[in-house]
Amino acid sequence: MTGRITIVLFTTLDGVAQAPGGPEEDPEGGFPYGGWQAPLFDSVVGEQIGAGIADIDALVLGRRTYDIFASYWPNHTEGDGDGMIGRKFDEIPKYVASRTTLDPQWRGTTQLGPDAAAEVAALREKHESIQVIGSVDFVQTLLAAEAYDELALWVYPVVLGQGKKVFPDGATPANLKLLAPPVTGESGAVLLRYAPNGKPTTGDMSEPDRGV
Repeated sequence: MTGRITIVLFTTLDGVAQAPGGPEEDPEGGFPYGGWQAPLFDSVVGEQIGAGIADIDALVLGRRTYDIFASYWPNHTEGDGDGMIGRKFDEIPKYVASRTTLDPQWRGTTQLGPDAAAEVAALREKHESIQVIGSVDFVQTLLAAEAYDELALWVYPVVLGQGKKVFPDGATPANLKLLAPPVTGESGAVLLRYAPNGKPTTGDMSEPDRGV
């Protein structure tokens, strides 16, 4: 088996991915815009996210995101919509990156060891479709190690000017390639799907074959 690891992030036009879901999700640094995604959520976004979750057979989370999910999703397993997501999350294995010892109450939870990026990469041998949702702090480790197959970025038409970014200063240089045409929601949110594509190269735009 060679599974796929997909990182799903929600980001602003200026690259901020901190606390899209709610005010208390991640207030670190005094971030005042928790829940910025909610007013821009639309049916296309919901359908795409729901379809992606329906296919996964493992979930990887950072500790903060895990604690949020574990307090919410086990209590929302009935009906459609949230219920479908809650049932899926409840039944599949969940892997958590945490610097402190985890005492999981959510069934199917396993704490990753100190080399979390390598352990996540190795999940391809156990699962067909692994999804990493949010967890912007931990995602930096996966991006730096290229321990992923797809980066699914939902880019929203909002600028916040502060907060944790998908690619902060000091991020590991990388090329990405587009895997599919963008998908656009009614709110103006755009889904961009990328795969790792080696390291950046440089050139000169004034060279004759550039047509400049």
